[in-house]
Amino acid sequence: MSIEPPVPGEPRRPFGPRDSGDAWVVADSGERYWGRFGAAGLLAYDAALDSVLLQHRVSWSHFGGTWALPGGARHEGESAMDAALREALEEAGVPGSAIRPRATSVLDLDIWSYTTVIGDVVVPFAPVISDPESHALEWVRVDAVVDHPLHPSFEDAWGHLRAALHLRPVVVVDAANVVGSVPDGWWKDRAGATDRLLDRLEDLAAVGLEASALELPGDRWFPRIVAVVEGAARGAGDREGLVELVRAEASGDDAIVDAVESLDGAAVTVVTSDAGLARRAERAGATVHGARWLLDLLG
Repeated sequence: MSIEPPVPGEPRRPFGPRDSGDAWVVADSGERYWGRFGAAGLLAYDAALDSVLLQHRVSWSHFGGTWALPGGARHEGESAMDAALREALEEAGVPGSAIRPRATSVLDLDIWSYTTVIGDVVVPFAPVISDPESHALEWVRVDAVVDHPLHPSFEDAWGHLRAALHLRPVVVVDAANVVGSVPDGWWKDRAGATDRLLDRLEDLAAVGLEASALELPGDRWFPRIVAVVEGAARGAGDREGLVELVRAEASGDDAIVDAVESLDGAAVTVVTSDAGLARRAERAGATVHGARWLLDLLG
C-alpha cells in the first residue's frame, strides 16, 4: 500500500508499512511528485454503465478533496501494470481478475513518470474503501466526470484518456498466410506450425503492442487478437487464453472478411500478405499489414 504523507499544515495520521518507493521526487522547480520509482493508477471502465471508477481523495492527501484514480507509488522493480492493479486492489478492492487491460498512457517528466492503465471491467464488482486514502469510491458516468473537482493532473489527462475509452483495436490474423511465410517445414505439420504461431500470439497479447504499431495514441495497447485458421490447420489445439481462435468451415478469406464486417466501429487491423484478401479487407474498412509486420512484432 502506497500512502502519501500529509501535506504541510494538515493533521498527521499513523502511517502503515512503507516501501522503498514511498518518497517524494522533487523537481528543480520545487514541484513534488509522489513515488521514487514513479507512480501508476487504474482507469477502470465499465462499458455496461459507461462509467469509470473514481476515488474521492481525503483532505490530508496531496490535492485533497479532489477526484482521481486509485493509484500510487511503484515499488522498486515493479512494472507500471502490476503497480496500477496492486494499488487498485489495495485502495478500492478491485479484483485483478475483473479487469482486462486495454491500453497504457504515460506522463514522462524525465525525473518521474505516471502510467495510467486503462482497463475494461470483464467481471462486475463493487468497489470497497480499504485504506484511509479515500472519502468515497464511485462509478461516475463518463459524461459526468468533468462535473467533479478533479485532481489537476487527472484533469489535464482526462481529455485524451476519455477519447481512448472508446477505441477498441482488434488484430485479425490470417494464420495460414503468416505460417506459410516462414519456410520452417510447416507443410509437414500445418496444425503444429499453427499451434506455435498461436503460442507466440499469446505472448504478444500479454505484453501488448506499442501504440505506434497500431497508429493509435498513448503508449501501449492490448488489442483483441483473432486468429483465423483453415484447412489442415483447423486441427490446432484448443486453448483458453487471450487469443480468440476462429476455425473457418470453408474459405479462410471469407471468414476473415466476415470477422472484419462484424467488428464495425472497431479499429481493425488484418494481417495478411495475400493481395486479394488485403483488397477485400480494406474495402470492409480494415487497415492491412503484411505477415512481416507481425513477425517483426513477434520477434
